[in-house]
Amino acid sequence: MRQELLSLPKTLADDVARNLVMVARLIDEDPEGAYGYSKVALRLASRVAAVREAAGFAAYANQKYSEALAEFRAARRMTGSVDLWPVMADCERGLGRPEKALDMAGAPEVHKLDKAGQVEMRLVAAGARRDMDQLDAAIVTLQSPELASHSVQPWTARLRYAYADALLAAGREGEAREWFAKAVESDRDGSTDASDRLAELDGVEFVDALVEDGTTVPAEARTGDEDGPAAGTVTEDVTTGDEAADETVPDDGDTDEAAPAAPAADGAPAGEAGERAAAGETGKDTGTE
Repeated sequence: MRQELLSLPKTLADDVARNLVMVARLIDEDPEGAYGYSKVALRLASRVAAVREAAGFAAYANQKYSEALAEFRAARRMTGSVDLWPVMADCERGLGRPEKALDMAGAPEVHKLDKAGQVEMRLVAAGARRDMDQLDAAIVTLQSPELASHSVQPWTARLRYAYADALLAAGREGEAREWFAKAVESDRDGSTDASDRLAELDGVEFVDALVEDGTTVPAEARTGDEDGPAAGTVTEDVTTGDEAADETVPDDGDTDEAAPAAPAADGAPAGEAGERAAAGETGKDTGTE
């Protein structure tokens, strides 16, 4: 990004940089605020690829998929990179065109993506299959060497989560529980709610307590002076579900399938937008028209 901003007068470059920093800072917690800063940056330097990309992610985070797609296409034209391809396909999903997303998943551009990009593409394609009520196809799409691998990569938790969610939607609860548990093991930064989903399947119930004046106090806020569990503990009613069946995952999955994340959990994650904008990447999931 800094290299791109060097083409601008120093004062203008500083103004643009400040707005891009705010986009990165706010995009996860305050998408609307990030969107506002991205529009300012866009007015100041619309011919800078990093600005178009940041504007795209800000629009994407606000579910303005048509606008996001236009910005991503512009950034791709400027850089020639394919990195934005998965998130562009996910925009097609957001616009109600899952068939177009699947076409993009089978395009030659996918083979030019790095491993992370290919996993994102697989997640998008699986989400598109689910949009079309093709649950079995979505499950097969997610089955891949990356899913079966025991190593934990940045995409591992989201891939396992998407697979578990698809299994659950298909009524395969035992297998879904196994994969939600695996998602929890790999979700080191809490990027998914896999632990909550696992608790639901296990029948865990969080019970609130009543103090003398009738006020409801969450279990986490209880003190040790009250009856029941000590402070910081949670009363649980655990019902053990069916034991998870062993899942044999083929070594290879369809190459035309992928992420969300996103819209939502199936597509390219909007949270990555902030990281990319902060790092000044010029196209982490690129696409063509």
